[in-house]
Amino acid sequence: MLSLKNHPFAVETFFESSLVLTYAVPKEQLQSLIPPCLELDTFKDKWGFVAVALVQTKDLRPKGAPKFMGNDFFLAGFRIFVKFNNDRGKRLRGLYILKSETNKRKMSFFGNIFTHYKYTTTDIILKSNKESISVSSVKSAFDIEVSLTENATLPYGSPFNDWKEARRYAGPLPYTFTYNAFTSEVLIIEGVRESWIPKPVEVIKENVGFLNQKGFEGIQLANAFLIQNIPYYWKKGVLEKWTRH
Repeated sequence: MLSLKNHPFAVETFFESSLVLTYAVPKEQLQSLIPPCLELDTFKDKWGFVAVALVQTKDLRPKGAPKFMGNDFFLAGFRIFVKFNNDRGKRLRGLYILKSETNKRKMSFFGNIFTHYKYTTTDIILKSNKESISVSSVKSAFDIEVSLTENATLPYGSPFNDWKEARRYAGPLPYTFTYNAFTSEVLIIEGVRESWIPKPVEVIKENVGFLNQKGFEGIQLANAFLIQNIPYYWKKGVLEKWTRH
C-alpha cells in the first residue's frame, strides 16, 4: 500500500480554471514546516511563500484512459514554494504540500490511496462570471473573491515591485515533493502543461481558514493569478534517495 501512494501512474486532466493566491511569510516561520531535504524558495532572503491553489478540473483520469472514465473535481491545495537539489546536481523549483481539499469523497478516497497529499472532503461553492470569480467553503472557513479587471493592481503590502517580479512566484511550479523520513527518499512528481499564461487578478476579499489557524505573523498577500482552459498532466512519481549533507 505504501508504494501505491507514490503516484504510481501518470494522471491527466483539463483545468477549466486555476486561481492561485500566494502569501509572503517571514521565512523563519515556514522553515519548520518543510522536511530537511528541501529548502525554502525565498525572495530577498526574507520572504518564503505559501500558495493557495483553487482548481476546477474536468475529466481527471489515468493518462491515456478514455474521457468517459474521468471525473470532475474541485481541488484546493495549500503549498510552500521550495527547492530541491537532485542526485544529478540540478536544482528543482517546486512545491511542498501542506494540505489538500476536494469537493467529492471519491477524490479524497482515491487521492489518499495514490498520493501523499492529505486530502479531506469539504463543501465548496464556486461562482464565476465575466467580471469576477468567488470560491467559498463553510466547513473550511475560506471566502475568496477576485475581480477579472484588465487593470489589476498588486495587493497592498506585497513585497513585489511589479507583476513581472510577482510572476516568478505565481505557480504552479513544475515539481511537487514528498519526503519519507523512514526511507530517506524524496518522491518527485513533475507536472506538464502548455501555453501557461497566468493572468493577474485583483483580490476583492480573502479569508483562508487554514492560514488563519497557522497563526503566521507578518503574513502578506503577495499576488493572485488566474489561468483557464489548459490541458495538464502529472508524470508518474520518481523516487530519489536523499543523504543529509
